[in-house]
Amino acid sequence: MKTSLPTLVAVIISAGLLSTHAQFGPRGGMNAMSGPQLSGSMAQLFGDHSTFSAELEIQVTDKASGDTATVPGKLAYGEAKSRFEMEISRIKGNRMSPEMAGQMKQMGMDSMIVITRPEKKLSYLVYPGLQAYVEAPLQNTDANQSKSDFKVETTELGKETVDGRPCLKNKVIVTDKEGKKLEATVWNATAPELKKFPIKIETVESGNQVVMLYKEIKLAKPAASQFEPPSGFTKYENMQTMMQQIMMKQFGGGQGLPPQR
Repeated sequence: MKTSLPTLVAVIISAGLLSTHAQFGPRGGMNAMSGPQLSGSMAQLFGDHSTFSAELEIQVTDKASGDTATVPGKLAYGEAKSRFEMEISRIKGNRMSPEMAGQMKQMGMDSMIVITRPEKKLSYLVYPGLQAYVEAPLQNTDANQSKSDFKVETTELGKETVDGRPCLKNKVIVTDKEGKKLEATVWNATAPELKKFPIKIETVESGNQVVMLYKEIKLAKPAASQFEPPSGFTKYENMQTMMQQIMMKQFGGGQGLPPQR
C-alpha cells in the first residue's frame, strides 16, 4: 500500500477538499488523489487476498496534536485496482464542523469516490454530486512488484477479538528488495470462511498512528466496472479547473460545470 497519511482527513478537512495532493507516507496507504492502495509492501499483509470488498474505517491520530480523525467508507479491491467511496458528513474529527460539511454538500462535493489504477499510473477523483471527475497521474506505483520482491517476518502476539470476530494478533515486518521495512500489527481473522483476512491493521506513518478496520468483508471479485469513471460524467484535467467552475456557479457566474471534452 503506497502509504501517505498526515491524512486523507487533513486533506479533506483542513483544506476543505480544495487541495488534494498531500501525501501520507512512503510505503503504501493513501492520499486524497490515490485513495487506499493495497500494493507493494502493504499487499503482503493481505496474503493471498488479491480481490475483495469491505466497509473500511480509517482512523488517524496526529502525532503533534493528539487529535484523532476517522474516515469511514466502502472499499473495493481487484488485483491492485481500488475504489474507495466516502461521504463527508460521516467523517469524525475535531476539525470537521457541521458548517464545513454543509458547505461541501452545497458545492456538490459531499460524496467522493477515489479510483486507483496503478497499471495505468492514473487515479480518478469522482464527485457524483457534480457528475464530474478529475484524472490525475499516480506517482511511484509498484504494481509490477511480485511477492518474491519481499521478505515477510511474522511473530504471533496472542489471540484477541476484534469487532466481534476472533483473531490472531501478529507483528509483521515486510522488507522490500531495497531493504525498506514496513512494520505493522495485524489482526487476522481465524474464522475459516475469512481465510486469515486482516480484520485490523495498525501502522505508524510519519509518526502518526494509522488504524484500518475492515467490516462486512466479501471475498468475491468486484465487477470490473467499479474501477472505471462513470460514463457521462464530465472529465477535468486538474482540480484547479474544476474548482474554478464550482466557484463560478456558487457566485452566479456560471450555469454549472461546462464540458471539458
